[in-house]
Amino acid sequence: MSVEGERLARDGRDRRPLVVHILYRLDVGGLENILVELVRNSAPDSYRHALVCLADYDEDFRRRLPSEVPVYALHRPPGWGIGTLVRLYRLLRQLRPDVVHTSNLAALECQPVAALSGVPARVHAEHGWNITDLHGSRHRYRWLRRVLSPWVHRHVTVSGHLAEYLVERVGVSRQRVRHIYNGVDTRRYRQSDADVGAASEGAHPVVIGTVGRLCAVKDQGTLIRAFARLLEHAPASPAPRLVLVGGGPEADTLRALADELGIAGQVEFAGNCPAVAERLAGFDVFVLPSLAEGIPVTVLEAMASGLPVVASRVGGVPELVQDGVTGTLIPPQDPERLSEVLRGYLIDAQRRRAEGRAGRERAVAHFSLETMVAAYEGLYRELLPGAPEHLPLAGKD
Repeated sequence: MSVEGERLARDGRDRRPLVVHILYRLDVGGLENILVELVRNSAPDSYRHALVCLADYDEDFRRRLPSEVPVYALHRPPGWGIGTLVRLYRLLRQLRPDVVHTSNLAALECQPVAALSGVPARVHAEHGWNITDLHGSRHRYRWLRRVLSPWVHRHVTVSGHLAEYLVERVGVSRQRVRHIYNGVDTRRYRQSDADVGAASEGAHPVVIGTVGRLCAVKDQGTLIRAFARLLEHAPASPAPRLVLVGGGPEADTLRALADELGIAGQVEFAGNCPAVAERLAGFDVFVLPSLAEGIPVTVLEAMASGLPVVASRVGGVPELVQDGVTGTLIPPQDPERLSEVLRGYLIDAQRRRAEGRAGRERAVAHFSLETMVAAYEGLYRELLPGAPEHLPLAGKD
C-alpha cells in the first residue's frame, strides 16, 4: 500500500481506507445484491468495508458477506426517528470511516450525520424508484433530494434515466452526478447453447420464469394473467410452465390469483432461493413485468445466463434490453400484449437461442461485475486524495 493509502485510513487500524455503506435493510433484493457483490469483489488490498442497516438485516443474507465485514443494525422504528440518527452519529464517530456510501432515499438523510461526524468523502447512490413514487413525480421526494444534496459530494445513479431526473428535475449539478451501471458476475451466470432453447419440438416444457421480490412494484400479477391467456392457446403437451423465484408481501395474493385462474398446477412459487444462477439455467425465457425499475440486476443475470428477456419499458430497462435483439420491451400492466409476446417465444426456439446469445454477449461487453467495482473504487479514489482538507465544500462543484 502506498504512503498516501496509509494517510487516508482515518481510524488508524489499517492502511486501507474504510468505506461504510448505509442502507435501510439488508435483505433479498437488487440493491442488496449489488452491495454484497461490490464488497465481495473489492480488491483485498484496496478498501475495507462495513455495512450499517438503519432497520435490521436478514442473517442468511448477511452470511453472503466476507466474515471480516461487520454489519451493524440500528433497529430504526417506522417513520422518522431522531434516535436512530443519534445512534448513527455515535457509530460513525467510533468507526471513523474515510467514505460513507448511502443507498436510496431512505438512507439519504444520513448524509448530514456523516458530514457532522467528520467523514471526508460522501457518496449517495440511487438504485431505483420508491413504490410510492414510481415516476419521480412526488414533490416531497424531489424536495428532500434537493435539500439534502449539498451534503453529498457525488451522486451515483445506476441508469441514465435516473441521472437525468437528478439533473433536470431535482437540480443537482451534472458535475456531481456519476452514472455507474450495475454489474453481473458473468462467470457465475452463464448457460451453454445446448441449454438455451432446448425446450423445442417437445424436448421438455418451455419454462417461463421471473426472479424478484413478490411485491406490488414488480407486478407479477400481470405475468400470471398473461400466462393464463397463453395456456389457452398453448399445446396441451408439453404445456409451458411458469416459475416465480422470490418471496414477499404479495406471495399469498399471487397464489390465490393462480388458483382463481385455474393454472396453479402449471405455476411454481419457488420462494427465496440462494442458487439463483441454477434456477435461471432452467429457464427458457425471462420476464420482468415491473411498473418501475432502475437497472434491474435480475435482467443482467438473465442476460448473462443466455436468456431472452421480456421486460416492461420502464426506467433504465431500455438501457439494457435491445428490443428485437436481446429480447422484447412491452408496456407495463398489459397482460394481453405480454401473452402475445410469450406465444412468439413459445413456438420459436431459434429465436430464443439467438436473442439469448446476443444478451449474453451484451452483458459480458457492457455490464460486467469487474467494470462496476472498478468504477466505484475509482470514485472513492477521486474523492479521497487530500482528504479532508482539500475536498470541495459540500454542495460545491
